Amino acid sequence: MGENASFWESLIYAHPTCTTWKQEAEGSIYHLASIFFVVGFMGGSGFFGLLYVFSLLGLGFLCSSVWAWLDVCAADIFSWNFVLFAICFVQFVYVTYQVRSVAFDREFQELYSALFQPLGISLTVYRKIVLCCDAEVITLEKEHCYAMQGKTPIDKLSLLVSGRIRVTVDGEFLHYIFPLQFLDSPEWDSLRPTEEGIFQVTLTAETDCRYVAWRRKKLYLLFAKHRFISRLFSILIGSDIAEKLYALNDRVHVGQGFRYDIRLPNFYHVALPESPPVQPSPRSHRLQRGSPRRKPAAVTNCGS
Repeated sequence: MGENASFWESLIYAHPTCTTWKQEAEGSIYHLASIFFVVGFMGGSGFFGLLYVFSLLGLGFLCSSVWAWLDVCAADIFSWNFVLFAICFVQFVYVTYQVRSVAFDREFQELYSALFQPLGISLTVYRKIVLCCDAEVITLEKEHCYAMQGKTPIDKLSLLVSGRIRVTVDGEFLHYIFPLQFLDSPEWDSLRPTEEGIFQVTLTAETDCRYVAWRRKKLYLLFAKHRFISRLFSILIGSDIAEKLYALNDRVHVGQGFRYDIRLPNFYHVALPESPPVQPSPRSHRLQRGSPRRKPAAVTNCGS
């Protein structure tokens, strides 16, 4: 205890007490360094925030090194400040390299601006998503099929970048898929990671299309590593499925002025309120008991 007490006493009291203060101010280089420090610590987060912080702190340490070399003539002060300047410089170069490595092709940049950036997704997270699909945009020519009913396995998740996809079941038109919509979100949501399945609809390109595809196994591995990305895709897929269901709901009618509601299969409402009430037929009673007609049945089997 005595040795520890003497150590702290020597550390605190070994230096002379400042009885008189220096009257003249330090040189302009010292004050410039202080200004750089104050402004530098106001930087934000993210890549560009780090560039801002390291650049201004590096300039501050450089000015402190020049001040220690010219005015104070203290080798230790100069050495410490120069080492800190070198660290800031290395960090600045490293962050700059990371910013350049996050650059994407035009289509991926447009996809980020339209879909992911409004959700507050950073470029580092988006880079993981892009690498998961091998940074590849696939072309689907006009009248070529992305999936065929009862034949194509469900082994990926795709997002349409450009063009228009026609969805049919048993040759009957259901709806279109437009850019920034998933091609197979219902199929993805209907299967567990360990399950396999096939498409119940046919997806045909009405125009030349471009889409991004993530393989199921590879995407599930990404979800396991990054729960935030898993929640992000869950929200995007759920919203996409809701849009498709509402699009189908506007198209499906059961005749006699009634409209079939896919959200409430056992209830109907009159499409034209001013129409006189229609006496329900035995067929409509069968529909209300849960035996939908052929077209609503096709809708419930829709895979996209």
